[in-house]
Amino acid sequence: MANSMPGSSQPQNLATSANSAGAMAYIIFISAIAAIGGFLFGFDSGVINGTVTALGKAFNSDAVATGFNVASVLLGCAVGALCAGPAADKYGRKPVMLLTALVFAISAWGSGDADTASAFIWYRLLGGLGIGAASVLAPAYISEVAPPAFRGRLATLQQLAIVLGLFMAFVSNYLIAAAAGGAEAVLWLELPAWRWMFWMELVPSVLFLLGVLLIPESPRFLVAQGRIAEANQVFSRICPGDEAAQIERVQQSLAGDKKPGFVDFLVKGTSKIQPIIWVGIALSVFQQFVGINVVFYYGAELWQAAGFDESQSLFINVLAGTTNIVSTFVAIALIDKVGRKPPLLVGSIGMFVTLAVLTVIFGTAGLDAAGKLMLSDSTGTVALITANLFVVFFGISWGPVVWVLLGEMFNNRIRGAALAVAASAQWIANFAITMTFPIMLSSVGLAGAYGFYAFSALVSIFFVVRYVTETRGKQLEEM
Repeated sequence: MANSMPGSSQPQNLATSANSAGAMAYIIFISAIAAIGGFLFGFDSGVINGTVTALGKAFNSDAVATGFNVASVLLGCAVGALCAGPAADKYGRKPVMLLTALVFAISAWGSGDADTASAFIWYRLLGGLGIGAASVLAPAYISEVAPPAFRGRLATLQQLAIVLGLFMAFVSNYLIAAAAGGAEAVLWLELPAWRWMFWMELVPSVLFLLGVLLIPESPRFLVAQGRIAEANQVFSRICPGDEAAQIERVQQSLAGDKKPGFVDFLVKGTSKIQPIIWVGIALSVFQQFVGINVVFYYGAELWQAAGFDESQSLFINVLAGTTNIVSTFVAIALIDKVGRKPPLLVGSIGMFVTLAVLTVIFGTAGLDAAGKLMLSDSTGTVALITANLFVVFFGISWGPVVWVLLGEMFNNRIRGAALAVAASAQWIANFAITMTFPIMLSSVGLAGAYGFYAFSALVSIFFVVRYVTETRGKQLEEM
């Protein structure tokens, strides 16, 4: 018997290892599909970059109207985010993701087909509903299927998908504009290039729709709905051998028969909102107030204002997108090793320094006869390097880490609804920053705008130190 023990345990160990490897591969697969929503989030957000000037001329818009054409999608984002959480808690993560994919496809077609500013704004608002929903659903779903040891890296797939979506939108815009000779020039079927820029989004929209059909419902949602047998089946795929313990932990964390809702936001026995909700909202607002999306929504206009031509500005967008992707891979490698709080702190400090430098550069630059900034070759190079360093600091910190925290910092009872509120606040802040940039550009200039973003980054340093709590390695049921 003694001699047979090692031989009999080896196949069992190999089987256990194979089961674990198979479960991890399955978790990566379903997380990647959920993250396609993030890709669409990024693509739909970034496709507007490079079309702004063409849209202004096509619809005869002034600075305020142009700002609203760009920012209108963000109002839809706020509504989509606010509605997606409760809808996902009621109907499930999967059905709402399917609806989101359809919304993306309709918006992509309609935005490119619009003949009036009002029609364009309507379809962009519709697209915003999809983006807002995706910003809630992907991090919630991924955090609910990922094991604690890998949850940070898997949740960062959402940000990686977002930046890949942004990058592909920049590349698509650049190639289409190059083929046509400009965003306003005619391309295929005698239609202007900017329309085709929006229609490119139909491809990932269809892929997302097909992919969601292949993934299971969130097991934690199933437990919350009392669908224990179905939850057991899903847990058997993502944590084989530990199904019963996982279900018991989720049931204990739900603490009662009442289904989760907004009432759980309140501190028990009071009318005060739980502090963790305010922290989530603040994280979302600071992520936007540093001005990152000005770079991604108005990149072409920003660099043209700094003296570069349209072709150079579109190429700079691609460069910034590439920098963002590389930075996100760095974040993926580090987040489960160093945690969430340290990268946020490093990012805040780095963003403050780079934004302050850009403020000085833009504030001391001269103007040409047309009133545009006139940067020397050396100063323009420094500005370009500094702007990309700003993207690096954002990409390794506030970009991915905020989404990771929002997906895991709330307990099971309030995760969907709390994520919805925090994400909605993020989109409202994004709208405010995006809407005001053209106005600030024409009033206080690039220096004034970047001065505000630098101040926001400075305040975020103190916020991280005081209010952000580390979540690395904890079970969601411990939150």
